[in-house]
Amino acid sequence: MKEETKNTEKLEREYTIPLRRKFRIVPRYKKTNKAVKTIKEFLAKHMKVEDRDLKKIKIDKFLNDFLWQRGIKNPPHKIKVKAIKEDSGIIRVELAELSKKIEQKKKRLEKRAKISEPEQKKPEKKEKGEDKDGDEVKDKMGEKEKKEATKESITKLEKAQAKAQKHSTKEKGSQQKRPVRKALAK
Repeated sequence: MKEETKNTEKLEREYTIPLRRKFRIVPRYKKTNKAVKTIKEFLAKHMKVEDRDLKKIKIDKFLNDFLWQRGIKNPPHKIKVKAIKEDSGIIRVELAELSKKIEQKKKRLEKRAKISEPEQKKPEKKEKGEDKDGDEVKDKMGEKEKKEATKESITKLEKAQAKAQKHSTKEKGSQQKRPVRKALAK
């Protein structure tokens, strides 16, 4: 049921948590919420959290997705998790065995994070519209930037006009009334 490995700073264990017994007694529209709370209560008890504070237990994004995958009314009956207790007392919980779909999703997110890191570290280049000489007056903007700015301003004006036209009150005479049915006109 559990596997222990002790490091100097982290305590790592693997549990199979039974969920059905706890969420069976709540209404159908609260079952997955109760399953999440059951995981936290189980780990607070077994990982010896001070005062059994559930706020110190952090559930992994992929574990949460796995729990909610079948909706609020039908969570899994049991789940195998890996819990890691850090020196600060915080417990991080993640799925012990990831499905293929979740593994692919995790790899995709990691790849996106790696791609976005180099973009953030690049030094900012001075653009044509910025103040290069420090006289607090912007230098000449490039032609492309001017075109983009005019397009944006035109779209803003069009939106404002459409909104004003939509919300303006119409005269009573100009509104079309439904045609009177002949059977009722007699």
